[in-house]
Amino acid sequence: MNAPAEPVPDDRRAHNPRDTDGPAISRDEGVWRIRSMRAARDVLRARHRTTQAGFTAEYIPKGFLKHHPILISDGPLHDEQRTKVGRFFAPKVVRERYLADIEAVADRLLDEATGRDSFALDQLALWFSVEVTSRIVGLTESPVPAMSRRLEAFFRQPPLDMARPDLGRTPRQWMQAAGRALLPLAMFHLRDVLPAIRSRRRHPRGDIVSHLVSEGYTQADILVECVTYGTAGMVTTREFITMAAWHLLGDPRLRDRYLEAPEAERHAILNEIIRLEPVVGHLYRRVSEPFTVTDGEHEVDLAAGDLVDVCVRHTNTDPGVVGDAPHHLRPGRELPRGVDPSVLTFGDGAHRCPGQPLAITETDVLLTRLLRLGPEVLSEPEVGWDDLIEGYRLRGLVLRTTPRAGGTP
Repeated sequence: MNAPAEPVPDDRRAHNPRDTDGPAISRDEGVWRIRSMRAARDVLRARHRTTQAGFTAEYIPKGFLKHHPILISDGPLHDEQRTKVGRFFAPKVVRERYLADIEAVADRLLDEATGRDSFALDQLALWFSVEVTSRIVGLTESPVPAMSRRLEAFFRQPPLDMARPDLGRTPRQWMQAAGRALLPLAMFHLRDVLPAIRSRRRHPRGDIVSHLVSEGYTQADILVECVTYGTAGMVTTREFITMAAWHLLGDPRLRDRYLEAPEAERHAILNEIIRLEPVVGHLYRRVSEPFTVTDGEHEVDLAAGDLVDVCVRHTNTDPGVVGDAPHHLRPGRELPRGVDPSVLTFGDGAHRCPGQPLAITETDVLLTRLLRLGPEVLSEPEVGWDDLIEGYRLRGLVLRTTPRAGGTP
């Protein structure tokens, strides 16, 4: 008689009820769902055969902008933008230009937190990521807590479904979406972006707003770019910091290993956590020219006009790429040559997120300092889901720390 099979470990904390298992490639309600890593890379690397369709890109008016935002532009314009802006996020630049500031911000915020009875890590992580990224972008003329609230307001939107015409919204929901976006957008422009533009025109600095001003971007162009960096670079990093802390605080052996490890191993642990728990769970592309994708066994022809959903939470757990027990948190797992440790968490191809080195560095700096304070978990976070970024939202991870002599390590 055969012994019962060992249960397959599943270390994921965030389980989206809308994510359904299925074949490596399938067509569902008129949308191609890609769950195979190999097929997903075929899609994401089809540079001139697809266009950005995620983050409501197809519903953003193009006529009034001189430069289309980098997140949702395509073709030569995107390539040029990417080359010029990518230098702000290169690993060497992050280390040499930003690391000291990142450490100083982490020390200050944690020193303030240890003086209170308790604090919500997701709130501290928001202020931390907003302050760090705002310095790189150039949004330094307004208080961080107020700017954080304005950025959060962009996510208070009616539900949407990328697979449905008109995003599945009723006319009334579209009116609500416009109303809820316009006031925060106007306030973000007046309080955060416009003062930064005026300051950089007088005194240019080595940040993104200064670069955009020198490139002749209009105020509207710069506003949309800052919204892009604000939501993609600040808010998503907040979620990952909270998720990584939740894993490390819940696993004493992993926490001890993390604290004792050199930087390279700590970054490997963080990349494995974000492989398992990608903040953005789906990437969408619209096919502009027909092409073929394969999962290694089957080929599928994609036609012009098709909408493709790259299911990142599935591609990141493709056993043909990450090996056995794909839902198990196992830092240091062997991956095929050319596969990023986070797999497709940060995308691939022309729209690969350039902020990976910054996000991992920010998270590592804050968490090494936090964990050395021996935080006590007072309440676990609640997991919610955000339709705009197709990702999780963690709120309510409340901690208490004890100040140590000499301040934060």
